[in-house]
Amino acid sequence: MQINEILDKMIEAKASDIFIRTNSVLRARINTLVTTISEEVFTKENIDQLVKELTDDRGKKHLQEKRSCEFAFYYKESWRFRAGIFYQRDSLAMVIRKIDLNIPKFDSLNLPAKVLEKFCSERRGIVLLTGITGSGKSTTIASMIDYMNDHHPKHILAIEEPIEFTFQDKKCIVNQREIGIDVHSYADALRQFALHSPDVIYIGNVRDPDTCYAALTAAETGVLVVSTLHTVNASSTIERIINFFPPHQHELILTQLSTLLKGVVSLRLIPRADGKGMVPAYEIMALSPSISRLIRENKIWEIPKYMEKGDVYGMNTFNQCLIRLVEEGKINTDSAIEYTDRREELEMELRNRNLF
Repeated sequence: MQINEILDKMIEAKASDIFIRTNSVLRARINTLVTTISEEVFTKENIDQLVKELTDDRGKKHLQEKRSCEFAFYYKESWRFRAGIFYQRDSLAMVIRKIDLNIPKFDSLNLPAKVLEKFCSERRGIVLLTGITGSGKSTTIASMIDYMNDHHPKHILAIEEPIEFTFQDKKCIVNQREIGIDVHSYADALRQFALHSPDVIYIGNVRDPDTCYAALTAAETGVLVVSTLHTVNASSTIERIINFFPPHQHELILTQLSTLLKGVVSLRLIPRADGKGMVPAYEIMALSPSISRLIRENKIWEIPKYMEKGDVYGMNTFNQCLIRLVEEGKINTDSAIEYTDRREELEMELRNRNLF
């Protein structure tokens, strides 16, 4: 099976990801579930040929030296994909993710437009999109960059690994630097940012203390930093950032976060009740005076209680969002209970509303 046949099957199946492995059939992720979409078994020779078709000289060298490589590519001018190639059990495997070239607006994503527009209008600070892989973080950030590009004359500097969505200049200048091609590392790019005069910096992923510290430093200098973390909610996001650093620095980091962390948007994609795709559930924390105080005093465990009452700032917890989605008939109660962090509280509230 050639790569064009595989990609055509993926598009036809409306899959978000496909999985290719030696001595295995072609599988795809459709509405979060992994299913077989072709019974043809890939041989070692098949995989080697696919890798040869997809990778350039740089990719082949990286795969040989690091035993993995990641990159994005266009297909038929209408589609873009991100590929990760790696070794497992001493044989090659591949995961390819589909990237939607049509960047959606906030409303079409079923996300709170006013809150996201407010975050996009911040002049300095940090806004974080969090969630597991495939929860919609990259798409939401692309929508935020596109909104800024439509409404604010700024310089946006994106640092990505690899570049997924691509942007054309509108009101903004959007420069996109890919790790490994345009710059060696996130740390190098963030050390250089002051020379490039950005108003907004998008960091593909905060994954280590150096990148986190550089992001905080950039925000302190008057830049809006937008990035992602693989955390499940607002409280765990703050805890993850704190734990990047040794204990003697925690007080300093908490003080910085209490003024710089403008918002956390945590996302989960949940199967629709009608079986026709997915709908996002979201938790939003915004920097209110109460939230700022709780962060500064390291009372992170109290934050969800204040988020429940923070609708004037656009805040809500996952449970509040899940209940609303159940009431609107978009998801069923079983899905709501499956995806919550606070099951007992959710079940009690659903019973109080005669929804369970």
